[in-house]
Amino acid sequence: MSKEERAKEVLKSALGSELTAGEAVSRATQGTGAPTWVATRALYSLLEEKKAGLTDPSPPGTTFEYLASPYSLWFWGTVAALLVTLASIYVLSPAPPFIYVRYVFGSLAVLFLPGYTLIEALYPKKEDLDGLERLALSIGLSLALVPLVGLLLNYTPWGIRLDPIVVSLSLLDISLATGGAARKESYVKLAAKTSV
Repeated sequence: MSKEERAKEVLKSALGSELTAGEAVSRATQGTGAPTWVATRALYSLLEEKKAGLTDPSPPGTTFEYLASPYSLWFWGTVAALLVTLASIYVLSPAPPFIYVRYVFGSLAVLFLPGYTLIEALYPKKEDLDGLERLALSIGLSLALVPLVGLLLNYTPWGIRLDPIVVSLSLLDISLATGGAARKESYVKLAAKTSV
């Protein structure tokens, strides 16, 4: 029997007790003499096999706690990407070294963020979609949403110009990200209640 299999056995015997991940790994390390990375890999494989689970001991209780927690890093990354995009459009010079920043973040804001925020709102659980599916759907939905925004802008008095497009896409991204944050917060609360 390998050290990882012995570490798995020690971890399986400790499943009934409430341990932190660090305590479980140290118990498996002490019980088998396996290195920490082997015990960690054994715990990870038990998590992947759904034979063990991790719960947050103090999940966020309010929206503000959720937005201040590491759960909402995706939300703040979206907001930061939008702010950099706005800065590259309105603050940075359109001269050659800075124009490339505008190209990169403008492409990100048009081809990825609208679909990404919609996917985060529709599928709040990490288990719903894997990373590649999220990426593909984000790009595909962005390619569907942005022309619809342009079509709607065409029938407004503002028309299809830079400022109305930037404002409407930014509002779309922020509103979808806020909806996604609300759904993810409710899912985190629900997961904490069902695991108790």
